[in-house]
Amino acid sequence: MRDLLLVTVTGLLLLGVFKNPVWGAYLWAWFSMMSPHRLAYGFAHSLPFAQAIAALTLVMWVVAKQKRALPLTPLTVLWVSLFLWMTFTSFFALNHPDLIIERWVFVAKIQLMLLITLMLVVEPKHLKTLVIIVTLSVTFYGIKGGIFTVAKGGAERVWGPTGSLLEGNNELGVGLTMLVPYLYWMRHIAANKWLKRVLMLCMVLCMLSILGTQSRGALLAIVVMAAFLGLKSDKPVRMSMLMVVGLLVAIAFMPESWSQRMDTIGTYKEDSSAMSRIWTWTTLWNAAVDRPFVGAGFRADSRVVFGLYAPRGGEWQIFDGVIFVAHSIYFQMLGEHGFVGLGLFLGMWTAVWLKARSLIKISKELPELGQWLPLLMRMTHVSIIGYLVGGAFLSLAYLDLVYYMVGYVIIADRLVKDALTRQATSVVAGMTPAMPP
Repeated sequence: MRDLLLVTVTGLLLLGVFKNPVWGAYLWAWFSMMSPHRLAYGFAHSLPFAQAIAALTLVMWVVAKQKRALPLTPLTVLWVSLFLWMTFTSFFALNHPDLIIERWVFVAKIQLMLLITLMLVVEPKHLKTLVIIVTLSVTFYGIKGGIFTVAKGGAERVWGPTGSLLEGNNELGVGLTMLVPYLYWMRHIAANKWLKRVLMLCMVLCMLSILGTQSRGALLAIVVMAAFLGLKSDKPVRMSMLMVVGLLVAIAFMPESWSQRMDTIGTYKEDSSAMSRIWTWTTLWNAAVDRPFVGAGFRADSRVVFGLYAPRGGEWQIFDGVIFVAHSIYFQMLGEHGFVGLGLFLGMWTAVWLKARSLIKISKELPELGQWLPLLMRMTHVSIIGYLVGGAFLSLAYLDLVYYMVGYVIIADRLVKDALTRQATSVVAGMTPAMPP
């Protein structure tokens, strides 16, 4: 029944792509974020939904009338340059070519569809819809995980959707942390008071779910995110107090086993998991120092890379022969794409932050955007903080969710420029004297 329902709903929504290709961007966001086919257990579980959505969207994008060229801004240049650099480093990768090609294709599909999305999302309502779809697609697992956390008393871990980049408990924790600010934005723009209450409940359940993942990185991320959410909200004092009280109550609800695990943050030298990350970071640093421009290439979590660059002897002896993923967006980019790759990555996020900050100021004065866009950009700031803190301990450099945030800012920039152009045109038209009959 579940399989038939999913196939039927997806088929009907695909018909909308023929009318407007932006529906393809929405569908891609839904499947890439939520992976609804993984919730089916029959024939739909393995159907190539994503490939069908991508193929149809690309065809309709080619023939679409309502589309725009890719915005040529410093931010898009940095974004595209980062992907091109990752492509370039793949030619010098140390791992087996088949594994490199597999990872490159995976990353390329994400980047291509997101760039297509930038050209299809051309109206304010399109951007609002995209943000809501991406947010609710992952929030589904936050609601589910929050209920599970309450039901189990926080004693069991919450996990993400099978087969997705958010499958792990750590990854889901950071992903939900990034989306809580957008739930706040949705609550702010909602007109119905009951919808506002439902969205507040979703925020609470997501925060419980984040704690329920028992991820130490997610705990650090949610604490920092909550502080910034209070400061960036429309009512800073009230929201800050609510966030502090809410977090304290939620933490008090968690069992002793949860507290003991979180306490290892301060005693990391006694924790083998924490020390394995330091060992891995040292390995990737050594690879970057030896190959500063190109790094080790995709899939640095290999015996080749660790055999060449892992530290030996002494306290590291217990890790000899073991392979770990990067467990850090910074060391992931550094180890796989060198100092140039890391520089482009950090430069992109710096550009995102600065552009969002400028859009907050400019869009306030625009009647058609001022009611919702400034807060969206402020919440993007909060989400970025959650990602940069939580990502310090996770391999999420290629996560499509984070590139959607980059896309939000690029699309918002274009919407603001369009609104300013229309405003200037109307002023000029009003000043132009009427021609005599």
